[in-house]
Amino acid sequence: MSRLKGKVAVVTGGSVGIGAATVTRMAEEGAAVAILDRQDREGEALAKELTDRGLIAGYWHCDVTDEQQVKQVLDDIAGHYGSLTVLVNNAGISGANKPTHELTEEEWDTVQNVNVKGVFFCTKHAIPHMKSAGVGSIINLSSIYGLVSAPDLPPYHASKGAVRLMSKTDALFYATENIRVNSIHPGFIWTPLVQEHLKTTGMDPEEARKMTAELHPVGHLGEPDDIAWGAVYLASDESKFVTGSELVIDGGYTAR
Repeated sequence: MSRLKGKVAVVTGGSVGIGAATVTRMAEEGAAVAILDRQDREGEALAKELTDRGLIAGYWHCDVTDEQQVKQVLDDIAGHYGSLTVLVNNAGISGANKPTHELTEEEWDTVQNVNVKGVFFCTKHAIPHMKSAGVGSIINLSSIYGLVSAPDLPPYHASKGAVRLMSKTDALFYATENIRVNSIHPGFIWTPLVQEHLKTTGMDPEEARKMTAELHPVGHLGEPDDIAWGAVYLASDESKFVTGSELVIDGGYTAR
C-alpha cells in the first residue's frame, strides 16, 4: 500500500503499544518513520524489524520533556530523511491515581511535563520543518478523558483536556499554511499503559479488565491497530479537509 508515500513521520512514544502500531502501519503505507522514545531496546528492535522487511524506519532516543533534545532530534530526522511532514504526539503517561487533595506538586507536574509540555515542544520544533515542506499533519493523542471525565487520575484527565484544546488552537494558527492539526481520542486500548493503570485499582487483574471492557458498548477493549489506522488516515491526503477535529475511537464509550 502507498497511502503515505513520500511522507516523513515522527512518532513519539513509538516503541510500544499504540505508538508501535502506528509506526508499523505508517511504514507499511510508504512513510519514512522515525521512532522516538526512551525505551531504546524496544525502539531499536522495532526499527530493525521494519527495515528487515524493506520498510523505512529508524530509532532516535528522545525525552520529550527536554526541549533542546527534542529540537536536536527533529532537526536530525529532517536532515536524515530530507523533510518532516507528519508528527504523531503519542508519548504519554497515566501518572498517580489519587484524589486531587492527596496529590503532590511533583506528581502533578510529572504528568503535565510529558503529556502537555512534550506535545508543545514537539509541535514547536516540527512546525518550521513543515513550513519548509509546505505541508504538515500533526496528530495529537488525547483520550476519551479529553472529552469526558471519571473519578480517577486527575493529572491525566487535565493533561488530555489540554491536548484537545492545543490541537484546535494550532489547527487555527496553521490552517493557511497547509498544516493540519487533529486529536485522536481512544477508549481503553489494551496496551502497557492501560495494564499498568488497571493494577492501581487494587482489583484482580482479570476482573479489572472485564469491568473496563464492559464500559464500552461494543463489549470489549480496543487494540493498538484501532488507533493506528486512525492516525494513518489523519496523516494521509485522504483527510486533507480535516483539521481541528476530534477523531473518537472508543467503542461507543462517549456516546452515552
